[in-house]
Amino acid sequence: MTRLLAELPQPRVAALLTEDSVIVQPIGAIEQHGAHLPLNTDLVIPEAIAGAAVDRVVADGVDAWLLPPLALSKSDEHHWAPGTLWLEASTLWETLVDIGRSVAATPARTLVFVNGHGGNSALLQVANRELRRRFGLRVFSMGSGIQRAGDGQEGPDELGMGIHAGHSETSVMLALRPELVDMPRAVRNVPAHIADYETIGFNGYPVSFGWTSDDFGPSGVIGDPTGADAAYGARLVSEGVAFVAKALAEIARFRHA
Repeated sequence: MTRLLAELPQPRVAALLTEDSVIVQPIGAIEQHGAHLPLNTDLVIPEAIAGAAVDRVVADGVDAWLLPPLALSKSDEHHWAPGTLWLEASTLWETLVDIGRSVAATPARTLVFVNGHGGNSALLQVANRELRRRFGLRVFSMGSGIQRAGDGQEGPDELGMGIHAGHSETSVMLALRPELVDMPRAVRNVPAHIADYETIGFNGYPVSFGWTSDDFGPSGVIGDPTGADAAYGARLVSEGVAFVAKALAEIARFRHA
């Protein structure tokens, strides 16, 4: 059974948590994912992967505890789509600081953000240091490890740009929550006109750029979900759980000096 911090009565927090306890905070999003995926895609995935990873490391002796996921985050790249619920960067920033302050009031000294939405990544990296400086916590952030563009061999060729509601994300949702996926409405939308840039791009490129998802068409998709496959998604989930569990095990023994 997953160890859920929110289900403890208050006196048990001081009794059970120690300086070695690792507090895991999944962060999701409620935002458009095309016509074929639900708004809560980026919430379902990190919650499932973080929960399974905590179970795994607890079985190996790590003192890890799971917090309820933070559902709303910095999804302003999807602001144009009704149903997207997004926070300003300043609002999410203050929320992260408040979470850190609250964790610092417990005996635990380690806080880990497991992030399911790419739009949060840069802010989380800054928050790591802020919470370290303000509260003396050991603070880490990571993705849930499931995003991978199709390369024409495993899935359709997404030209390295399958970053939103594409092959991997749709496959994972088919594995986790197939009843929420409407595959007949899946459409390919890969912005091929920017694929030949060598320095400018999405994840992993040295030059980043400002964008909103409707810059690339009205579907809201950036990728190709049409060949999504539940078995491939299950493999990505397994890899994501293994990655997060490995990271948590290292985090549990990490010390700055």
